[in-house]
Amino acid sequence: MKQCKSWFDGECLHFLDQRKLVKLLSLQDPNQSIVYNLNSVSREASRHFRNKKKEYLKAKIDELKTNSKIKKY
Repeated sequence: MKQCKSWFDGECLHFLDQRKLVKLLSLQDPNQSIVYNLNSVSREASRHFRNKKKEYLKAKIDELKTNSKIKKY
């Protein structure tokens, strides 16, 4: 699950809850505007997760570079 990832925070949890809520609404009443809203919210949540993970990995890489430079000297 995404919650086990170290980059997953409260903001990510908010996006996940929002996506679940809209998905439940679309299952109960699958009209076009709700399905469009579901697609929009899903895209936004995925984009947020992708950016969070990218930030985390970039920070991790920078940390490893710094540690390797310290060990060289």
